[in-house]
Amino acid sequence: MNYAEESLKKHYEWKGKIEVTPRVQVKTREDLSLAYTPGVATPCLEIQKDEAKSYELTRRHNTVAVITDGTAVLGLGDIGPVAGMPVMEGKALLFKAFADVDAIPICLKTKDVDELVRTIYLMSGSFGGINLEDISAPRCFEVERRLKELCDIPVFHDDQHGTAIVLGAALLNALKVVDKRIDEVRVVINGAGSAGTAIAEFLLNLGVKNMIVCDRAGTLFVGKEGMNEAQSALAAKTNTQKLDGTLADAMRGADVFIGVSAPNVVSEQMVASMNKGSIVFPMANPTPEIDPDLAKKAGAAIVGTGRSDHKNQINNVLAFPGIFRGALDARATAITEDMKLAAAYGIASLISDEERSADYIIPGAFDERVAKAVAKAVYDSAVKTGIARI
Repeated sequence: MNYAEESLKKHYEWKGKIEVTPRVQVKTREDLSLAYTPGVATPCLEIQKDEAKSYELTRRHNTVAVITDGTAVLGLGDIGPVAGMPVMEGKALLFKAFADVDAIPICLKTKDVDELVRTIYLMSGSFGGINLEDISAPRCFEVERRLKELCDIPVFHDDQHGTAIVLGAALLNALKVVDKRIDEVRVVINGAGSAGTAIAEFLLNLGVKNMIVCDRAGTLFVGKEGMNEAQSALAAKTNTQKLDGTLADAMRGADVFIGVSAPNVVSEQMVASMNKGSIVFPMANPTPEIDPDLAKKAGAAIVGTGRSDHKNQINNVLAFPGIFRGALDARATAITEDMKLAAAYGIASLISDEERSADYIIPGAFDERVAKAVAKAVYDSAVKTGIARI
């Protein structure tokens, strides 16, 4: 199938992938009086006395905003907020299909960080959570950080944390297959944007001790010129040997390669230079850093990509629906590091010791157990850490 042509045809046919449907029938004067005026005044006054009642008296308890400024849409880049609408609708569709979460796509016509933060904060009272989507780095870091400080509901940038969580789950199982410890392997990450930075931070929290992060100019290290604030902070936690070199230099003797960068930047020779039992996750989409078959030919023991036409697809849909389902059910005030770690372990746990293999380290996108397992792990973490409001 030519997905580009067929998808365009279908979008003309669908005229949108989501719609609003009523939960209440309005067929009589009594129905109208109960659902709207004059009866609706009473729940309004209840919420005025206690805003927490909005979770019981409105759909807020199950509603998430999917918000973009259109600056980093899929692999398309800065195409603008309106052009990003099909992606935001698709995200809302996945929220509903995989976790029964109602999601509203919102495309904001500004790139200004202050305007983004202020606008999103002002509308936050309508939602139980905020899913930030396709906002370019490094602006996305500040937008998320400031919104977390302002909002009393979960704020989650999926391009960062969803990717990191699913990647972390895949790595946990891959390391079991090759019989290596997470605190003993050397991990190389190529790509120091939003996803790469979040993956690095998450893997450090997961237990990785030896890590090198690379960007277009090579390895990040303390004192390197041209780094942004997030990259400088990352350099202070990684590359303890201060290797100043290329991606090829970094991969020599590494155990794990993770790519969130550009097509075809990794050669067979670079994979062959890694340690025995190497794990290679080239996740650039639609064309990965190295073709999976070439990576295996070069000696990679385990390969995973972001693509659905290869084994071990590392797909954000394994994380974000369940994460918000659990956070909403707990009425959590935030999504914490502990909740994200719990989600990764929850995903990884779905593959038993007997099932786990080089070609099966992560559940499939349509595995119905995933969202439920993630939601439970996130819910339990929220309750345990005291940020639940139930």
